[in-house]
Amino acid sequence: MLGRLASAVVPALGRLTVTSDTGAALAPGSIIAANHTSLADPAVVLAALHRLGAAPVALAAAGLWRIPLLGRMLTHEGYVPVHRNDPRAVQALDGAAAALADGRLVLIYGEGSVPRRKDAGEAAPRPFRGGLAHLALATGAPVVPLGQAGARRVTSGSRPKQLAGLFTAPVRRPALHVHIGAPVRLTGDRASATVRAHAAVTSAWRTAAERIGEPVGLAA
Repeated sequence: MLGRLASAVVPALGRLTVTSDTGAALAPGSIIAANHTSLADPAVVLAALHRLGAAPVALAAAGLWRIPLLGRMLTHEGYVPVHRNDPRAVQALDGAAAALADGRLVLIYGEGSVPRRKDAGEAAPRPFRGGLAHLALATGAPVVPLGQAGARRVTSGSRPKQLAGLFTAPVRRPALHVHIGAPVRLTGDRASATVRAHAAVTSAWRTAAERIGEPVGLAA
């Protein structure tokens, strides 16, 4: 449902293109690790994955469940709430592991939050938290790196700038790109696995940013 909704909305906001590496695969029971740059990028990512025939379960901030209609949709889709700075936070990984065991794709943002950058330029992925690597090591699930670029041209910066960007996007129709990398198997300790996952997502992000003409050297 959310993928179909994103597929209907995103084309009105920008021009979405999708590419993938040789060997890229969205096999059942995989973890999709994406970079997080904007409040708009979850819709961009879901629209791209829907185009590829994938409907992931995502880990999302628990506060979203307080929005009545959205909360019901998230529950219906099997999304997993993340209670940040709360003892219940660990339950999110348990929920994600259960979804993987059921053969679902699980979408995770390793950074956990969007950058506090004021302009609309691209931002390279910031260091990942340890949850992604912990989940991959505990379940043995492959990690599919996903890089997205262009969502900051829809919403970024202060709240007034985000609203202005959202309302003017249908006129501007910024370029949006999602690139899917080949899956990786994380091994070793959690710290080294986190570094490897971050490197894979950063590589996919660079490809996506270059596709829309973003200066990735400056962004990094």
